[in-house]
Amino acid sequence: MSGVIIKNVSRFWRFLGLVLLIGGVGLGTVWMVPGVRERVVWHLEAWRVQVRYALKPPQEAVFVPESTLPTMPLVSSPTALPPTATPSHPIDEAVNSHPTATPTVLPTPTPTPLPPEAYISGGRYYDQHGLWNYCAPATLAIALSYWGWQGDRTDIGRVVKPFEKDKNVMPYELADYVEKYTGLRALVRAGGTLDLLKGLVAAGFPVMIEKGVYLRDYNGRLGWMGHYTVVSGYQDATQRFITQDAYFSPDYLVTYDDLLWQWRSFNYVFLVVYPPEREAEVLAVLGPYADVTESYRRAMQVASYEASALSGLEQFFALFNYGTSLVNLQDYAGAAHAYDQAFTLMANLPEDKRPWRIMWYQTGPYFAYYYTGRYWDVIRLADTTIGAADQPYIEESFIWRARARLALGDTAGAAEDVRTALEYHPGFIPAVEMAQAMHLQP
Repeated sequence: MSGVIIKNVSRFWRFLGLVLLIGGVGLGTVWMVPGVRERVVWHLEAWRVQVRYALKPPQEAVFVPESTLPTMPLVSSPTALPPTATPSHPIDEAVNSHPTATPTVLPTPTPTPLPPEAYISGGRYYDQHGLWNYCAPATLAIALSYWGWQGDRTDIGRVVKPFEKDKNVMPYELADYVEKYTGLRALVRAGGTLDLLKGLVAAGFPVMIEKGVYLRDYNGRLGWMGHYTVVSGYQDATQRFITQDAYFSPDYLVTYDDLLWQWRSFNYVFLVVYPPEREAEVLAVLGPYADVTESYRRAMQVASYEASALSGLEQFFALFNYGTSLVNLQDYAGAAHAYDQAFTLMANLPEDKRPWRIMWYQTGPYFAYYYTGRYWDVIRLADTTIGAADQPYIEESFIWRARARLALGDTAGAAEDVRTALEYHPGFIPAVEMAQAMHLQP
């Protein structure tokens, strides 16, 4: 660690020399030059994060549940898992809080062989660079552009990311944007398969997926992060998907195996955007996945199998997915068991393998622990998540800690967390509703 600190201090003194040089020629004048201020601020921020991470590595922060429940064997049959609790308010951050396209009667399509390759053209490419954490707005802009949408990534960002440094935008927030602002439709499902991606692409529907990738952060270290991409083609001959990736490039190739590995860390979740008049076509391709509950049953079965067949980091994701599927099936006790196992396994992973950012992107454990009365685990998990982030702009963690604090009678602490959530995400509906219920002043 001392070597890292020495290197960062050396970088700081070199950068300070640059600042003093600027000062020598007139700091106020140079500060107004386009791009100079942004570069200075960026370098200062990068240096600060590097030093903090060197002194307090976030991967060392692990959450170990207080529960001493015995390990529950995972099962593959969904029939033995009825709901154990009903939430007192809507699951506002759940992956499928917007199942607008679920039909009353599921279609029964006749399976047809998939072509060996397919590619959808006509979309516009947007990158996420130059703006803070802009993966979600840029990627959704790509998906929308295939259907003639004429907006820009910043049009989306102003709605879903009103605070620029917000760490993440949830899939349901993106689907809500599509439904409210574009005249198009969107649905979010879990438990997807590679063949389902191919089927949608072959039918002319680009698919937006959320996955985990390893990228270098300010500290220069490779770390696991959540990332969106649009799947717009595939080639069986080369075993590759063609993706429109806002971080990497247009027509970015990803092997079938790599995409499956990356996609696993988000329970194989996907978002499909489509014109209203083509809804029947989308539902026909989805088949059983047209029903949101069935998609989670299938995701649960896959997670159960993978939790038994895999090990290490992959097993952690499988256990986490199992819990997430049970949360969406409202089996909160079963979900809490699964998350307990996942977090215990994570604590025993090598530090460089721990996906310590996972609670930035997925909030299932908060549901499971809250709705089983484990309020202190909600608070401790939120504390760990917020404390590990250099910039804790994670409104979901603050609002869940507020709920748990309120349940334990800590009204002042809950009020502080609600106000913080609204500061980091103005207009965040769960925070607005909680503020109104608590009669908090703006």
